[in-house]
Amino acid sequence: MSTIGNLNARIGEVTERIARRSAQGRARYLERIEAARAAAPPRQRLGCANQAHGFAACGPLDKARLREGETPNLAIVTAYNDMLSAHQPYERYPELIRAAAREAGGTAQVAGGVPAMCDGVTQGEAGMELSLFSREVIALSTAVALSHQTFDAAVFLGICDKIVPGLVIGALAFGHLPAVFIPAGPMTSGLPNDEKSRIRQLFAEGKVDRAALLEAESQSYHGPGTCTFYGTANTNQMMMEIMGLHLPGASFVNPNTPLRDALTREAARRALAITALGNGYTPIGRMLDEKVFVNAVVGLHATGGSTNHTLHLVAMAAAAGITLTWDDFSDLAEKVPLLARVYPNGKADVNHFHAAGGMAFVIRELLGAGLLHNDVSTVWGTGLEGYVAEPGLAEDERLVWREPAAQTGDPAVLRGVAEPFQPTGGLKVMGGNIGRAVVKTSAVAPERHVIEAPARVFHSQEDVQAAFKAKTLEGDFIAVVRFQGPAANGMPELHKLMPPLGVLQDRGQKVALVTDGRLSGASGKVLSAIHVTPEAARGGAIAKVRDGDMMRVDAVTGSVEVLVDAEEWARRTPAEADLSGNHHGVGRELFAPFRAAVGAADSGASIFADA
Repeated sequence: MSTIGNLNARIGEVTERIARRSAQGRARYLERIEAARAAAPPRQRLGCANQAHGFAACGPLDKARLREGETPNLAIVTAYNDMLSAHQPYERYPELIRAAAREAGGTAQVAGGVPAMCDGVTQGEAGMELSLFSREVIALSTAVALSHQTFDAAVFLGICDKIVPGLVIGALAFGHLPAVFIPAGPMTSGLPNDEKSRIRQLFAEGKVDRAALLEAESQSYHGPGTCTFYGTANTNQMMMEIMGLHLPGASFVNPNTPLRDALTREAARRALAITALGNGYTPIGRMLDEKVFVNAVVGLHATGGSTNHTLHLVAMAAAAGITLTWDDFSDLAEKVPLLARVYPNGKADVNHFHAAGGMAFVIRELLGAGLLHNDVSTVWGTGLEGYVAEPGLAEDERLVWREPAAQTGDPAVLRGVAEPFQPTGGLKVMGGNIGRAVVKTSAVAPERHVIEAPARVFHSQEDVQAAFKAKTLEGDFIAVVRFQGPAANGMPELHKLMPPLGVLQDRGQKVALVTDGRLSGASGKVLSAIHVTPEAARGGAIAKVRDGDMMRVDAVTGSVEVLVDAEEWARRTPAEADLSGNHHGVGRELFAPFRAAVGAADSGASIFADA
């Protein structure tokens, strides 16, 4: 039975609109990568000293192959470090990849490393103000790694929040090269995420001590692998698979298992098979077209993924010469149903999602409803229908793919399009006299989708916490936390807001958040209009809000408004803030050029000019 339905009209319309809008930029980009392929000399055309430097440290077999220059050479760009639980398993990957490359008749070399910071460590700390900009540093580092121009393809080892988008942006700068992304998988399930959240709220109320909180956190984040909630890291993995950059079913296999290792070796073989030296040439720059980015947005909505991707996907698309806008996200959300309930959108974690049917089930359902483009290029060499498959090991340890189960394994976690959790996607774009914003509706109870209350204005999450501890956050209110945008202080995630606001909401107060900062995929149960743009530091209207102004955040109609007289609103002068304390220490002084050059949130919050 075919898994492919007729393409939904809205999906087609949005895709065509993006293609028309992007025509000139995309054409320029494709011309550049074609010129790079034509101009890049084979290794044997490099100077002798250049070649000798490139293979000096290799063993005899690899050195002989690199001297001849006629077999494919694979670049490994790695974000390995052993502080990130998600990235610690990558320590073993280079040798697995090198061995697989040798068996396939090629070679592989670690071309370079990129930084990989853990947002979980830096949450609420000064280091979080470097987090978003680390995406740009990763892209730049990727470019340095590939600048040696001795490679025919590349594999990318990265999982977490800014790392995958940064690697994609860097890979697209070398769009003439094929690229395969290799995941490491989630850690096994620990303390349930909703129980962890409960302990956090008890700590915020002073009802448990730090030792109890640390014990709960340690039981939740307990071993190698990605954190198990559906935040940006796991949304990245969904996105790489639905964009065809992973092998089918590779995203959520646990680390350090025979199946995980088999998928890693096969990914290396696929990367070597799709170089320009063979018949299956699949450069990433041509592969990631308008249809692929629409598929990514559809996957984001269908799974209730991270709000961070309203930034990252825009920036990634721009790197391919494609202009993706928040309007595209909004229009697609109206037609894409929510198929998954994974924390913070439900109680399950990504291991439960994978066991219930995972990506093969989601892709089959969306293809069958005509909500995904099947006619795309993938690293697997098929259209997207090739991803309706689950990997496994045969009795002889061979890697095989099987058809997924016909039905969901757990309808509380994963459902088909005929009976979704909600008829529209998990994200909504908002607008009003305060600017544009994004809200994650899938994590918020429907009865809390509209909040009207007076504003309480703050210039940091620490100020909100202080007010909570002082017991001055009384009655219904909308917390306006501003001067948190990319130009102000790097647009940190503001997760320390969630426990106190959640406590107040549980006490019966109507509360909401409006901010030009971020919350990401771990955004919680409080209605939150985030990524407000223009931001306060650049004179955005959020800087005109005053304590006591009535505000309305309406996730049903998609509006965020300050309910004051229009003439008075027009007369107001935006407030200013002293941000000097955010610009020094923990390396923040080095990022002044980034803060000065960064674009707006709805253009990707990137320092790179578009194509």
